[in-house]
Amino acid sequence: MIYTNNKLITILGPTASGKTTFATHLACHLKNAEIISADSRQIYKGMDIGTGKDLSDYTINDTQVSYHLIDIREAGDKYTLFDYQHDFHAAYQDILSREKTPILCGGTGLYIESVLEGYHLPDVPPNTELRESLEEKSLEELTYILSQYKKLHNSTDTDTKKRAIRAIEIADFLSKQEATTCEYPPIESIIIGINIDRETRREKISIRLKNRLDEGMIDEVKRLIDNGVHPDDLIYYGLEYKFVTQHVLGQLSFEEMRSQLEIAIHQFAKRQMTWFRGMERRGFTIHWIDAGLSMEEKMKQAYFIINQKNRTFAPQKTKTNDQRNISH
Repeated sequence: MIYTNNKLITILGPTASGKTTFATHLACHLKNAEIISADSRQIYKGMDIGTGKDLSDYTINDTQVSYHLIDIREAGDKYTLFDYQHDFHAAYQDILSREKTPILCGGTGLYIESVLEGYHLPDVPPNTELRESLEEKSLEELTYILSQYKKLHNSTDTDTKKRAIRAIEIADFLSKQEATTCEYPPIESIIIGINIDRETRREKISIRLKNRLDEGMIDEVKRLIDNGVHPDDLIYYGLEYKFVTQHVLGQLSFEEMRSQLEIAIHQFAKRQMTWFRGMERRGFTIHWIDAGLSMEEKMKQAYFIINQKNRTFAPQKTKTNDQRNISH
């Protein structure tokens, strides 16, 4: 028997590690569990093939596993970490209120850590006038402007014009007034990571990319654009949507798109693992399970980890308010 005490279980891992399949099987075995997605792009409707939104994974032996935070926003919407925290806690409290076990599953490390750690995030409203004044500036000019507000530690703030403009918008707002912050407490969680060796991961990524292209990923991007999603918004989402959109716009040949995208996904998976290792250095205990094991063996290891942790469950590491305050 497995005792969950309705504590949060977190399943994480890099892309192509099989974490979603593992999480849905675990939820099915627990019988009273529901999954909360921690994927920054699966929230969008119509972005299915490129995000690997395999909803069939949520049906195990004719049993439907309930899921949350998938298909909750229209493609093209801007969705912030602040939004995710709010939506996560709404789903989390709903699951607990029905005496079920929440399973947080995904590969977006920032989303996962923000809810486990209890980040304090500012709610910064859009500034249309400022955005319009910045729209014609180059990425280099925007990077310089942002550097006048703060020391640049996060390169993702300036990897596209849209991200740079939003970062300037936040920095400008915070320089003039206090933002409304949303404060949530840290959450106790058993954390299980799916560990896949580098060569197997690379092979799976390459095979999966070919399959997604064969399944119609290019047509999916064309359909999103035809339905009114601006190409810049798709490029903003990165990876598949960035490179396929550039191909659809005629900026990249098919082979250039495929090759550059494959490299980018490999780099992304490496960054995911770097984030998870960073979480361990920051005090989180991640119990790693080998992705190559059979599902039966993975379940056995998961049961052991969960039962052991629930016998002597200790709160996750906490930080002071100053340490948890993070701008977004």
